[in-house]
Amino acid sequence: MTQSNSTAVEQILLPNVRDVGGFDVRRALPSARRRMVGPFIFLDSFGPVIFGPGEGADTPPHPHIGLATVSYLLEGERLHRDSAGFVQQLLPGEINLMTAGRGIVHSERSNQQTRRDGGTLMGFQAWLALPEAVGESDPGLQHVAAADIPLIEGEGATLRLLAGTLEGRQAPTRVHSDLFYADLALQAGARYRLDAEHIERAFYVAAGEVEVVGEPGAFAAGRLVVLRPDSEVVLRARGPARVLLLGGEPLGSPRHIYWNFVSSRPERIQQAADDWRARRFPEVLGDHEFIPLPPQGPVRLRF
Repeated sequence: MTQSNSTAVEQILLPNVRDVGGFDVRRALPSARRRMVGPFIFLDSFGPVIFGPGEGADTPPHPHIGLATVSYLLEGERLHRDSAGFVQQLLPGEINLMTAGRGIVHSERSNQQTRRDGGTLMGFQAWLALPEAVGESDPGLQHVAAADIPLIEGEGATLRLLAGTLEGRQAPTRVHSDLFYADLALQAGARYRLDAEHIERAFYVAAGEVEVVGEPGAFAAGRLVVLRPDSEVVLRARGPARVLLLGGEPLGSPRHIYWNFVSSRPERIQQAADDWRARRFPEVLGDHEFIPLPPQGPVRLRF
């Protein structure tokens, strides 16, 4: 990570790379120097991954508490199954919003057609920490079709509002706090003004290079750029570019993170870890594999 002394840019974060289910993901949040932006506590990007015939990607059943996951694809497909009984294919341009609440187990796998013929995979998954009032709510899944995602176009910029509110528009994705999450495609030289309507804001460069007008240099793909509150921000693409915009109101209390568990209470995370180790979570119907808890030892919490 590097720190910026400019007026608009607060931090520039570089993602860690790790293997998840047979393919690499770039994890921009959390980092050693920045845990959250608004309610966003994880931000993963992956791909493009190319599968040959007979190949695919598998993330076996694993648990979550205290968060909601927003899965969004640019290429390929994923088949979601969970312990609440939902089975949902995810295709490019669509959203799967899974609310873990008090606890859910799910898997994400390539479907039979991809395994037979091969294919590609590219997309994003963000995790939203839930406010304490809904942290123990019922688990569930919402699928949002591509045609239902608000589209804002103009002057070389195309924005799809994936969740929350922006520019007076509201996405149909059911979230529980004040936030925004958008997919912004820019033609070469195009500009986009990101208003300061949300307290915490950031952008992740998925492809191309993007400038903040009035600031030195440019930000290449794989950078998460955290912006100063209330700063005036205009993005400009040096060539064709794709950017995720995200942020929102900070949550009222810090969140602890251990593996796939998020909570404001360390004892709740310890309980979830003990329950998974003892196989007390509900099962995913028709998917009997599972990812074991990380190696035995005390739960190490991150803030």
